[in-house]
Amino acid sequence: MLKRLFKLLSSRATSAVQDGPLVLPRDQHNISRRDISPGALKIMRILRDGGYEAYLVGGGVRDLLLGGHPKDFDVGTNAKPEQIKRLFRSARIIGRRFQIVHVRMGRELIEVTTFRGHHNAERTDEGMLLRDNVYGDMESDAMRRDFTINALYYSLDGFTVHDYTGGLRDLKNRTLRIIGDPETRYKEDPVRMLRAVRFAAKLGFSIEPKTAEPIFEVGEMLRNIPPARLFEEVLKLFMNGSATATFQLLQEYQLLGHLFPGTDEVLQSGDLHAQGLIEATMTNTDKRIRASKPVTPAFIYAALLWPPVQIRERELAEQMPPNIAHNQAAQEVIGQQLAHTSIPKRFLIPMRDIWDLQHRLAKRHGQRAWRLMDHMRFRAAYDFVLMREASGEKLDGLGDWWTKFQAVDDEERQRMVNNLGREPGAGRNKRRRRRKPRRSDTTPGEQDS
Repeated sequence: MLKRLFKLLSSRATSAVQDGPLVLPRDQHNISRRDISPGALKIMRILRDGGYEAYLVGGGVRDLLLGGHPKDFDVGTNAKPEQIKRLFRSARIIGRRFQIVHVRMGRELIEVTTFRGHHNAERTDEGMLLRDNVYGDMESDAMRRDFTINALYYSLDGFTVHDYTGGLRDLKNRTLRIIGDPETRYKEDPVRMLRAVRFAAKLGFSIEPKTAEPIFEVGEMLRNIPPARLFEEVLKLFMNGSATATFQLLQEYQLLGHLFPGTDEVLQSGDLHAQGLIEATMTNTDKRIRASKPVTPAFIYAALLWPPVQIRERELAEQMPPNIAHNQAAQEVIGQQLAHTSIPKRFLIPMRDIWDLQHRLAKRHGQRAWRLMDHMRFRAAYDFVLMREASGEKLDGLGDWWTKFQAVDDEERQRMVNNLGREPGAGRNKRRRRRKPRRSDTTPGEQDS
């Protein structure tokens, strides 16, 4: 069916720029109601029965046309937020800048948005939109959306797909294209630059040249976005199963420095260990997400901020003891980062634990190894050690030692701990206190035992 759709688009390539929408009937696209969430279908029916228009819109339609199985579905309607709320007891209006309605259907939370209209919205001096709650029809709403592939509408009336912006053509060509003048649209909402990178990475699309070009010039506007919002955007960038490609595109389009300036500075210096650590973390994150394993932002942030922590720690270690240097370096790097993206305490504390354990895992004598294994962050810290070694950092076989220690019985574990003092490089961090010589008649170099 997907091949039929693309063949149809090839034969009607000029239709995407004609007056009015390109409308695909049911037999010319591959969307089936079986693949749409029951909650979204029910909301669309209730809106329609209430006398309003209702369409499935955005990423859900895009992914269905690409043969995917989206988890999130959004509904567009000509009903105002207050009218939507009257139809659904579980509805809640949220947002000030863009008012939307969240409607809960069982365990599903569906986002319902009123069609946007054309107008001169309230803006900052830089062109950023402050508020945008003027409403319109489906065509004006399509033109107000960010990218053509996200401006596709699916209707239950005839089960048709509506395209006002050439989104179907761009799906066929695997191209990400912004709607309208790219620079103006980025200035309206700089987060659109991050969305461009995220969609291109997630879908494997290329960013259309005119869409990409202004990113280099207006990327610094991301620094005007509140840190709390940028934290949420970072989660979307790195926790959607395409973190590796996303990280590469952030570097390619020079956006990483506006999110993680300390990290970007280290990478710009050509630090291969830092580059390798972050890439290994992103690859591992993608594997875990695709395997439906849990992923915590604390680990991702730990990897992204570890390179500047290490550099600052080495600088401070020339002036103060190592443990104090580490704590101060961590505090400085975190303080600088919070000016760009917030880090909630529920992630900040585990991130610090992972860092602190990097030093403690090297100190395994006596009963320390057993106590460390009982630490609630041990597994994350151990995985972090493996990532550091995978990046080429020399840790004297620390990762292999802990891998073996977890696999053997207690007797062998005790042997491993006992052998630490005999292994090359063991105890390097432990300084021996020099004993004061007793006052005696001995010659220099001779001490009483």
